[in-house]
Amino acid sequence: MYRSTFKGGCHPFEGKEMSSTKPVVNLEPGPELVFPLSQHAGAPATPVVKPGDEVLAGQLIAEANGAISANIHSSVSGKVKAIQKRPLPTGGVGMSIVITNDNEYREVEYKPASLEELSRDQILERIRAAGVVGMGGAGFPTDSKFNPSNYEKIEYLVVNGAECEPYLTSDYKNMTDSPEKVIGGIKIALKVLPNARAIIGIEDNKPDAISIFRDKCSNEPKIEVAKLKTKYPQGSDRMLVYATTGKKISPKERSNKFGVVVVNVSTLAAVYDAVIEGKPCIERIFTVSGDDIANPGNFRVRIGTPYNEVLKAAGGTIQDPEKYINGGTMMGFAMYDLTSSVTKTASSLLALKKDEVSANEPPTPCINCGKCGFACPIYLMPNKMYKLANNGDKEGFLKMYGDYCIACGCCSYVCPAKIPLKQSFKTMNSIIKAEKKKKRAEVKK
Repeated sequence: MYRSTFKGGCHPFEGKEMSSTKPVVNLEPGPELVFPLSQHAGAPATPVVKPGDEVLAGQLIAEANGAISANIHSSVSGKVKAIQKRPLPTGGVGMSIVITNDNEYREVEYKPASLEELSRDQILERIRAAGVVGMGGAGFPTDSKFNPSNYEKIEYLVVNGAECEPYLTSDYKNMTDSPEKVIGGIKIALKVLPNARAIIGIEDNKPDAISIFRDKCSNEPKIEVAKLKTKYPQGSDRMLVYATTGKKISPKERSNKFGVVVVNVSTLAAVYDAVIEGKPCIERIFTVSGDDIANPGNFRVRIGTPYNEVLKAAGGTIQDPEKYINGGTMMGFAMYDLTSSVTKTASSLLALKKDEVSANEPPTPCINCGKCGFACPIYLMPNKMYKLANNGDKEGFLKMYGDYCIACGCCSYVCPAKIPLKQSFKTMNSIIKAEKKKKRAEVKK
């Protein structure tokens, strides 16, 4: 029996009402689309086209480079303009394929199939060929996720419908608008994980989604709907697994080692398109929201569309915002360049009138109130970790399990002293990872 929640967490302002009631609008892109070669976990894809080549929508333009990588397809018809470095929505730059849109949207011929006629291997191959990755943000190739070495021992397929980040409603719209696709994706996953049963975890701030799935799954003995308490970070893998199955998983362990595979609802909709319709992953539902957006809403966006075009479709901003965010306010990335493009893992663009983080008064000394420890969903002691990180004590930081931090930001959110706890932990962990990488390279020499 599921537990409905987890210990710790916090309750940030939700803001979902800004976009949740709006219908999904199909957005046709502008004259140029940009496809980063690294929009998934693992190795960047390798281009299979060159400047000057004509391409069709749905055509492979970059192929997976190894087991943990993903194919990339053009979302429009047109001509390859360049293969060059372009801005990424997470910051920095990366090699990308630039395609000029001919506005004709000519497509390759897709090959539909029925689930009954496909073997397990054929299903996994269709998912891999379509370039489906985790669309909740992690971007792990879905064919690999569905094919762990112990796939016959997987007990649970935990379906992530929590969408706990503030403002985001793209997963919610997939659940309310396309429940058949999500359920179809679940059935596909259950065929490749033959001994698993599915639990769909949905927070109780989405009662209509819970009602829809309970109704449509009432005659599905291997699919259960779990009504979860609304709390951040309910959608984090470890928190979700505990809330739905009672299993405790270390942040350093993969859930499949404990008989669990976790997958996002938007990913499952893409799995259905790939396996049944034969369509590659070339579009997604994308939220544009925040208190500085003129007309917040959700859009069906072709991968490669620049952020500034999606912003324009939402009516632009009311005033000059102090902050743009790619993703949610808790774990998203502040953006400085809206010419970067929507990727498979990009779920939203937020525009906020005030940058509350930078507007805070300078942090005051820690008063050891313990609020950060109570909020931490993985039972760490952020106040002690901060002192060690701030003093550069890597050994002490590791002894306090600082490298287990999932960077959810709950500690920073509840801290009355406004100490940048999460930021200090991310910095320390980046230093530790860089040093480990350097040592491995020296050993190889």
